[in-house]
Amino acid sequence: MEDNLGSDSVPSGPIDKSRVMTVKPLRCLVPVFPSHSGSSASPQAPPFAFGAPTAPFPPGAAQFFPFVGSHESQTPASVPNQGMPDTNPIVSPVPLNSFRTPAPPAPPVNTSGRGRPRGSTKSHEPYDDGYTQNGGYENGFTIDTEDSSDATKRKRKARKTVKGPEAVAVSNSEVDIDEMVNHLLRSFNLVDINTSLQADSDRDLVQRVVLVYNLLRRKIMQLDDAKGIIPGISRRADLRSGTILMNKGARANTRRRIGAVPGVNIGDVFFFRMELCLAGLHAPIMAGIDYLNSKVSGDEEPIAVSIVTSGGYEDDGDDGEVLIYSGQGGGQRNDKLITDQKLERGNLALEKSLHKGNEVRVVRGLKDGTNVTGKIYVYDGVYKLHESWIEKGKSGCNVFKYKLIRVAGQPEGFMLWKSIQQWRDGVTARVGVILPDLTSGAENLPICLVNDVDSEKGPAYFTYSSSLKFAKPFRSSKSSICRCSNGCQPATNCPCVEKNGGYLPYSIGGVLLSHNSVIHECGSSCLCPSTCRNRVSQTGLKLHLEVFRTKDKGWGLRSWDPIRAGAFICEYAGDVIENGSDSDDEYVFDSTRSFEALEPVPTDEPVKPPFPVIVSAKNKGNVGRFMNHSCLPNVCWQPILRENEEECFFHIGFYAIKHIPPLQELTYDYGIPQAEKKNGPQRKKCLCGSTKCRGYFY
Repeated sequence: MEDNLGSDSVPSGPIDKSRVMTVKPLRCLVPVFPSHSGSSASPQAPPFAFGAPTAPFPPGAAQFFPFVGSHESQTPASVPNQGMPDTNPIVSPVPLNSFRTPAPPAPPVNTSGRGRPRGSTKSHEPYDDGYTQNGGYENGFTIDTEDSSDATKRKRKARKTVKGPEAVAVSNSEVDIDEMVNHLLRSFNLVDINTSLQADSDRDLVQRVVLVYNLLRRKIMQLDDAKGIIPGISRRADLRSGTILMNKGARANTRRRIGAVPGVNIGDVFFFRMELCLAGLHAPIMAGIDYLNSKVSGDEEPIAVSIVTSGGYEDDGDDGEVLIYSGQGGGQRNDKLITDQKLERGNLALEKSLHKGNEVRVVRGLKDGTNVTGKIYVYDGVYKLHESWIEKGKSGCNVFKYKLIRVAGQPEGFMLWKSIQQWRDGVTARVGVILPDLTSGAENLPICLVNDVDSEKGPAYFTYSSSLKFAKPFRSSKSSICRCSNGCQPATNCPCVEKNGGYLPYSIGGVLLSHNSVIHECGSSCLCPSTCRNRVSQTGLKLHLEVFRTKDKGWGLRSWDPIRAGAFICEYAGDVIENGSDSDDEYVFDSTRSFEALEPVPTDEPVKPPFPVIVSAKNKGNVGRFMNHSCLPNVCWQPILRENEEECFFHIGFYAIKHIPPLQELTYDYGIPQAEKKNGPQRKKCLCGSTKCRGYFY
C-alpha cells in the first residue's frame, strides 16, 4: 500500500499483507502510531497523526483518539517514542451529540464518541450504556455561556471548561440566560454555598437545587419553543440546564459516599437522570452503575455505590425486596458481532462490592404513564449484593447477573408503587374506602374518599361542582380571538400567544413552563380545538386523586400518580362572593392575599392578580377545597384568564411546585391577608410541621 492516500483513494497493484493489522473491535484495539521524522519508531506504522484526549479513562483502558491535535503523547507500554508536535490543535474532545449544527460559514468540528449516541431512541446494543464510567465527576465537558460587554453592548460566546458528567452544548438566545440563571441562584440562596453543607447536604439544599434545575429547564424549553426550535439531541433542555448549574456550582452532596445520601428520602421521585446527579444520588447521567475507587491493602479497587434500573437491560425488578440486576456492556453490536460482557468497570465494582458487603443505593427506573418515551426514577433505599453468576442473554452473549436484597427496616419505596398498581388492577382492595367516587361522575376520573385513621364517615355535605361559577363575567376591552384550527403554536402571530408575552405557557405535554402573574388561556370564542395546548386547565383531571382523612388536619388531598413539577392538578371551584367571606367559612380562597412568588420577580411589591376574587367552596366546590395549608407547600396557584370577545372569566389553577411522589399530601400556602379585619379570617394554629412553619395560618 502507498503512504499518504487520500480519503477517496483506492490502492492499486499488489498489497503487502504484512502491513495489514489484525482486525479487532475498536475497544480492544491497541493503536500503533508513527513517529515524526528522525524518530526511531518503525516506518511501517499507519500514516496518521493523533492527539491525546483530555477526558479520563478507566483503569487498564488504552487511550485512542485518531485526530491531528495536541502535543501530549499517547504511549502504550509496548510502543515507545510516540510524542508528536502540535501541528493543528483541536478543542477538548466531547461526545458527538453535544454539538449544535454549525452555521454555514463555520468550519465543521471533528468529534468522536464511545458507544452509541446518547440521544439514540433505537439501539442495537442492549447491554451497552455507551458511557465511559470513571467512578467520579471527573469527565470533562464544555459549554457555551453568554457574556456581555458594557463597552460594545453585544453578546459574545465565551467557551469555558468545567467538570461534570457529560459534554453538553448550551445555546445562546436573545434572553441573557446567564443573568437569568444568576438571578435564580440568588433568589434561592444557591450562590457561594457553604463548602461543608454542599459536601454533606440537608433536605432543604437538595430540594432547592432540584427546584431551580426544573425552573431553569422549563424556562429554556419555553425560550426554544418561542424561537421555533424543535427539541433534539443537541437541544435537550434537561442536559443544558444541568450543565449550567454544574458550571455554577449549584449542586448538592458533592462528597462521594457509600450508603444513604443526606437530604434524599426513600420514595423520592425524579424525572431526569441529571436530577440524580445534582442531588448527589447517582453521578453518571448515562451509566447504570456508579462506583468509586477504594484503597484495599495499598491497591485501589472499584466499589459500587449506586445502580439505576432503567429498562435497557434484562433486569427482574418485579419483587419489591429482591432485584436481579444485569451487568453493563456486551450484546449485539451494529456490525452484528455478538460480544460477551467483561468483568471491568461497573461489573467489576459490583463483584468487589459482593465480597466487601457494602450497601448499594438502588434507583428504580419505571415507565412514565404520561410520556411514552419518558421514565420516572424512584429512590428505593439501600440494598446488599448476595450473589452473582453468568448466563446467556437474549442476544446470545454472556451476561453478568447480580442478586441484590433490600436492607430491612427501611420505609416503603418501590413496594408502594406495586400496591397502588394492584389497587388500579383490582387485585387488592384499597383499605378504608368510604366512597369509590365522591364526584358521582362529574370528573374524568373517579376520586375515592378514604379513611383508615378514625371512624369519621365523611366531610360535611356539599354540592360537587367541577368549575368556578360566576354570577356575571368580568367586562374587558374587545379582545382578539385565535383562529388556530390545528391548535395554538409557538413562534406564530396567534393573539393568545401574544397575550402571554410571545410564549405559550404550556409544553406539549401540558406542563407549565413558567410562573407568570397570569396565564391567558384560549376562550370559548377561539377557534382552536379542545386539544389545543393552551387549554390545559379546561380538559379536566388527569391525575387519580383521593380525599383522605389526616391524623390531625381533617380531610386532605393526595394522588395515586407521581406528579411532575409544573403539572396541572385541578382548579379551585366554588361560588364567587362579592361582600367578603364569613369568619367561620373554612373553605375560602382569597386572591387578594399576599403570596410568596415561586419565581423571582423584578419588584419587591407582592404580585397582584388582575381581578380580586374571593371564592367560597363551603356549599359548592370540587376536590380543591380539601387541599390543606402548608408553610412549605408542594403546590402553588396561578390566576387563569379565558377571554371572549368582550368578556373574560377568571379561574384558579393549582400546579405542582416540585415532583410529588404518590400518596404525598398536596398542600398550598393560604396566603396572608392585607389587614386583619374584625369579621375577617382569624389566625389559626398551623400543623404543617415543615421546617419553615410560621406557626399560624389564616
